[in-house]
Amino acid sequence: MTAFLSSGELKRLPAGVRIPAYDRAALQTGIVHFGPGAFHRVHQANYIDDVLHSDPRWGICAVALHSTGVRDALAPQDGLYTTAILDTDCSYRIIGALREVLVAPKDPAAVIARMIAPETRMVSATVTEKGYCLGVGGVLDFEHPEIRHDLQAPHAPSTLVGYLVEALRLQCEAGGKPFMVVSCDNMIDNGERLRRAVVQFARHFDRALADWIEAEVAFPRTMVDSITPATDDALRERVTQALGVTDRWPVQRENFLQWVIEQHDRCDLSALQAVGVTLTDDVAAYDRAKLRLLNGAHSSLAYLGSLSGFETVSQAMASRELAGFVRRLMTEDILPNVTAPRGLDLRQYIETILKRFRNPEIRHPLAQIAWDGSQKLPFRLFGTIADSMAVGRPIDRLCVPIAAWMHFVRTRAEHATRVVDPLAEQLFDIGVACRNSAASDVPRFLALSSVFPDELRNSRHFVIALNRSYDRLGMATDVRMVLR
Repeated sequence: MTAFLSSGELKRLPAGVRIPAYDRAALQTGIVHFGPGAFHRVHQANYIDDVLHSDPRWGICAVALHSTGVRDALAPQDGLYTTAILDTDCSYRIIGALREVLVAPKDPAAVIARMIAPETRMVSATVTEKGYCLGVGGVLDFEHPEIRHDLQAPHAPSTLVGYLVEALRLQCEAGGKPFMVVSCDNMIDNGERLRRAVVQFARHFDRALADWIEAEVAFPRTMVDSITPATDDALRERVTQALGVTDRWPVQRENFLQWVIEQHDRCDLSALQAVGVTLTDDVAAYDRAKLRLLNGAHSSLAYLGSLSGFETVSQAMASRELAGFVRRLMTEDILPNVTAPRGLDLRQYIETILKRFRNPEIRHPLAQIAWDGSQKLPFRLFGTIADSMAVGRPIDRLCVPIAAWMHFVRTRAEHATRVVDPLAEQLFDIGVACRNSAASDVPRFLALSSVFPDELRNSRHFVIALNRSYDRLGMATDVRMVLR
């Protein structure tokens, strides 16, 4: 039986494994991070691990809002864990940036104490979009059960927003300098959305505090990117074989890593910039490029690849027809609607994305990317379609992945399977009623006003193009033949 990963095992690891080359005992806690899931541990913690080699003030206190899983796995390992970087040449790195993991419901006072400590310069978050408790229009949902709880007991919070407001209240009362708040969740305008939610919550019971937060606290926007498949038994075994020790919860990612943060006059992020973080005054342009080029292509592969019988992105990209379709979609249909941010060559960015998609070491399930299509497609593809129509560009190819999503829903319903989606029940009912005919089926989907904006639903040009794509896919014995 192999030993478990721990500080005492570091020097016995194989020479090719990268280990922390700094004194972990000398680290300070400079970041309190909510949501220590896989993405944070392969992404932000990776950057911070680089920073710690020259500046020990950036150690991380990770906070889980609900689960004890990460704490229970990593505490016996002294907070250490393995990141497997999967590419042509795979490598392994031990991350030492996590100084501790707190579980908020178990010790809320300790969480608040860490947040308001003088050495804490940043509170960051990867809690997924639902962790922000936002409602229609992206504003705070005051009817959300957890928000209602926090409003009734603001000094004993349970949500990210509640913890932020309580900690900032204490800092305001003490006259201290507030920490910066950095959302790292994959949402457009993430910093502004979180700022608005925090201010709305504070104003509900303390207008002066809300005004102080608006005036003094920085909520920079960010964009983050790295493909991060979920940890599975195959990864655990792979890590054990490579390291000679057992890691209770290793994580994995591709080689590509990107973190873009909005420049702010109240944020000194020079230490992050020194290790590869991009500071810019135009995060929106990076967001738009990623959302439309990478995420739009990802969703297209998810539905077309699934209908073609493939299971993963790399398998789908091995198909000449699918790979060629995605390249044409990106270069001919999406690229003309994207403005390049300063310093980013969009054509090279496309080539990088296609290379990432082809990476055979990353087993990224198409089914996982296909989740929540009703929420993703409006942001990933509908905007490009609307922009193309506005200037008279063709939209036929752009409609193919939308039609593929509809067929994906229909075929799952034929097998009595609900898709993973907030509208799962509605989509299942629509799928059951479908007849594999655009005239019958497409209007059922277009009736979803929460998905399809009036601009598209009322466009004869869009409906005709969508119907054409739907019927072509429906009649094809092999979806790939339609993509040539």
